[in-house]
Amino acid sequence: MCGIAGIVSTGLVDTDLVHRMCGVIVHRGPDGMGFHDSEHAALGMRRLAIIDVAGGDQPVYNEDRTVAAVFNGEIYNFAELREELRRRGHRFTTAGDTECLVHLYEEFGEELVHRLRGMFAFAIWDDKSRRLLLARDRVGKKPLYWRSDDESLSFGSELKSLIQDPAVRREVDIEALDHYLTYQYVPAPWSIYRGIYKLPPGHLLSWRDGAVELRRYWRLDSTPRQDVGEEEAAEQLRALLLDATRVRMVSERPLGAFLSGGIDSSAIVAAMARQASGRVKTFSIGFEAQAYDERRFARMVAERYDTDHHEMVVNPSALGLLPTLAWHFDEPFADSSAIPSFYVAQLSREHVTVVLNGDGGDECFGGYRRYQAMARLARIPVIRPRLDRFGAALVAHSSSQSALRRFGRLVELVGQPAPRRYARLMSYFTPEQRHAVYSDALRERLSGVDSYHLIDEAIAGSRADSYVGAIMDAEVNTYLPGDLLVKADITTMANSLEARSPFLDHHLMEWAAGLPIGLKVRPGTTKYLLKKAVAEWLPTELIKRPKMGFGVPLAAWLRTELRELSWDVLTDRTARSRGLFRTEAVTELLRQHADGHDHGSRIWALVQFELWHRIFIDDHHTGSLLPDECGKGWQLS
Repeated sequence: MCGIAGIVSTGLVDTDLVHRMCGVIVHRGPDGMGFHDSEHAALGMRRLAIIDVAGGDQPVYNEDRTVAAVFNGEIYNFAELREELRRRGHRFTTAGDTECLVHLYEEFGEELVHRLRGMFAFAIWDDKSRRLLLARDRVGKKPLYWRSDDESLSFGSELKSLIQDPAVRREVDIEALDHYLTYQYVPAPWSIYRGIYKLPPGHLLSWRDGAVELRRYWRLDSTPRQDVGEEEAAEQLRALLLDATRVRMVSERPLGAFLSGGIDSSAIVAAMARQASGRVKTFSIGFEAQAYDERRFARMVAERYDTDHHEMVVNPSALGLLPTLAWHFDEPFADSSAIPSFYVAQLSREHVTVVLNGDGGDECFGGYRRYQAMARLARIPVIRPRLDRFGAALVAHSSSQSALRRFGRLVELVGQPAPRRYARLMSYFTPEQRHAVYSDALRERLSGVDSYHLIDEAIAGSRADSYVGAIMDAEVNTYLPGDLLVKADITTMANSLEARSPFLDHHLMEWAAGLPIGLKVRPGTTKYLLKKAVAEWLPTELIKRPKMGFGVPLAAWLRTELRELSWDVLTDRTARSRGLFRTEAVTELLRQHADGHDHGSRIWALVQFELWHRIFIDDHHTGSLLPDECGKGWQLS
């Protein structure tokens, strides 16, 4: 596990810049560094040593050193690949997984990605052909950013590496901003900076002599297979889950698991305990607010499997963390569960270097309640055009969790054309709400931009035979890589911790994608097959309990401990000077929220954008800032 960065060019490369690009991501690799310098390419990396701790340094090379690679991630089938490559005549100088890449490239070229089982972002430089190959894993577990001009291309695991280049203009991409306010994250291929892009999951990028080519090499195929019996499917699922967990337990460093108290993380802990040689270490986060606290259920699993269990309670006083989070995320990110995610990673790193988690269980097996809601709504015709405005008004002027708010949300959705109901459900700012807070100038610049089109395309590209199946497929291409996997990667790597996700093993995902939708979502239950498969592993009370998201009491915090921060950050002279948002509209959001209406997610999104802007654009010394220095100069009354 590492952080990588580099530059290739038709001319000479600034190797000192690549060293600086790696210097700002030390948290991704505190155990070492390595560089490849040649006339037209400079590759760098920071290493978090997990496999072949003693000898697995990077970059790695082929036998004649004409092919070099830097790599971030883990290849779980590396032992089989090494044996195959040895039979083909290749010689290895390390005992790790990274060296497989250069030899696979010699054998298969860019098709090597199809041989890999794991999570990865890598760069391969072919000196003979003066070609760079970048690749990102199938679902986007590891990040990769890039920018290019007519002569060169630079890349990095984090945006902060790319903005070390003084030639980069730190200019907000306003279309990315519009998407961010819609979904609470900036979706690929955009980044928040104009001219810098994310390599989308399952994609390859090839650069040669200044020309860039992008190609998608993988997409989950949700074409339904022939129906299988429930018992047979449950048995297959247990076997696949045990195997996906087993290969992710290979580590020379201490290993544990996140344990939230939900089905997914609990199933992973159970699968680990069945295959571990000793006690599994588990880590949980809780809240003083009981409605958000799952520790009781986590303890049930910890006690059943006699894990070495550790807990921590998060409260609003811990939110001095916000500047540090903004620094690590590199761009606005408004999923408030990043706060407990950071703390559980911090807690875990005190004991282990690798953790397994339950990410992907909901997307693979139908775990979100919105899937049930969409199944019901699909049968309801559009009641009346623009009824959504009436519903939106009810939502805006009702208190959090009230019956009136839930009714308003339903009315808002049925007032939409059927294909847009899911997009509306996933909105944090609807188009009307965004336009209400935008300045006249920003609204004009965004004329014609439709953030919902991203979801339209994702659903249209699905091969699922049901609307709910298509939505689940779409989430694998949008919400999962854009939100959940970003959160997991950033919060763990900020703490020099590696996270592995058995549910996102592509063998398991491809098998689950072809299951009939009735084995996933049914009236009255979600994750039907997964619950059936792991029922013998977990306490009955946990299996039957309603799903609780990994959220925080955000609305309450923004009325109490975070009230002053949100008002100051969003209404002071610095915020007003940007010319992006109407101060009176933002102030009205804050006032209504204080009066009991729930605008928590929207206020939070604006706060996160403002904190990011102050660190990365307003502060001209960002290149030398460390996380614990962020925000020290803010003048908040």
